[in-house]
Amino acid sequence: MSEAIKNRYDFIVLFDVENGNPNGDPDAGNIPRVDPETGLGLVTDVCLKRKIRNYVEMVKEEQPGYRIYIKENVPLNRSDKEACDYLEVGNDKGSLKKAKKDDPDLDRKIRDFMCQNFYDIRTFGAVMTTFVKGALNCGQVRGPVQLGFARSVEPITPQEITITRVAITTEDDAENKGTEMGRKSIVPYGLYRVEGFVSANLARKTTGFSEEDLALLWQAVINMFENDHSAARGAMAVRELIVFRHSTEFGECPAYKLFDTVKVTRKEDISVPRSYRDYTVAIDEDAIPESITMTRMV
Repeated sequence: MSEAIKNRYDFIVLFDVENGNPNGDPDAGNIPRVDPETGLGLVTDVCLKRKIRNYVEMVKEEQPGYRIYIKENVPLNRSDKEACDYLEVGNDKGSLKKAKKDDPDLDRKIRDFMCQNFYDIRTFGAVMTTFVKGALNCGQVRGPVQLGFARSVEPITPQEITITRVAITTEDDAENKGTEMGRKSIVPYGLYRVEGFVSANLARKTTGFSEEDLALLWQAVINMFENDHSAARGAMAVRELIVFRHSTEFGECPAYKLFDTVKVTRKEDISVPRSYRDYTVAIDEDAIPESITMTRMV
């Protein structure tokens, strides 16, 4: 594996949605998530990580070192078992307990195997305490890359659109009618902002997240909606990826001060924003320490 990254990074992603549902809330009939106190739209970190995982899986196609641990229809224990096979220990409860007694460092070896082979563990970390039904606990890996919730720049107005469909559900209904009514929840337009962090310290000490992994992360963030279009999500696109590169492993400035240098405002002549062009993104570069490099990657 390549050497772990040596610099801390903080970053901001701006993405928008037009006539779509960026992240439905299952507790509210799958309408777009909204902060009830502010009216700002929300997109969870889990949703965004899923897009990144999907992109990496698509472009790497199970290449060694770039497999995805958390994926649809693949039980976690199936992937966990591969570590046992690699280390030539049985995966039944008795064999694992004996192997751990013979080798107290076995948990670490399993953790290292998982980090080396699965990109999303190396990047985001994983809770692997379910390893083979708890027989062997290789612990919780804290990943160097973390994302917060995305919030819309301004309050959103979710709408429910009534649609007519010709797909009739039952035979009895088909005898009495030719169409059915349905509903679709959308945000007419919303610009969202999410902030993220990359810890060089955790990369060095825990997962081995490398410069190659970092380059792939930026590529995945930029393109996370480009190959994941659907009618439900409407038109979604990443508009900005602003990266702050510190000169050291631990950084020279609190992340919030860097994030505060980026201001997104609606243009004065726009009453109801309906496109990215209706906003202005300004960065106060004078407030960024000289030791930190700011790059606008989109």
